[in-house]
Amino acid sequence: MDFTYPAKIEKDEGRYFLVTFRDLPYGSTDGKTIDEAKKQAADCLEEVIAGCISDEQDIPVPSPLENGEYPIRLPAQMAAKAALYIAVQKSDIRRSELARQLNLDEKEIRRMLDPMHATKLPRIEAALHALGYGLCVSMLEPAA
Repeated sequence: MDFTYPAKIEKDEGRYFLVTFRDLPYGSTDGKTIDEAKKQAADCLEEVIAGCISDEQDIPVPSPLENGEYPIRLPAQMAAKAALYIAVQKSDIRRSELARQLNLDEKEIRRMLDPMHATKLPRIEAALHALGYGLCVSMLEPAA
């Protein structure tokens, strides 16, 4: 899953640039400039996805980008956490069993799924592998 969400950025009455996500109706932000609005959008997106994980809600699947929308990417660490959260949700394996397979304490699995805990990428990758998933990192071209 690519954690890139389409965002609409429009100038509001106060001359700010309002950012909304059609896949995340409860997440919006703004900025004084388009660049500031995009930066704020990435922060907003991270907070919304962290909230989904913390509240044990489904993470919405991003829709394809449409004309006039901007691609907002979930920061890499949160994308890895979201991928693990989704994999755990889809699997039939209990967290205690995943911990046993990884030779970890169950508390460590809870930390790995905590969006605010800084989990090292190799540990997330190992957990995803144990669940039958992989993790892919890609580099994007600089914005024009």
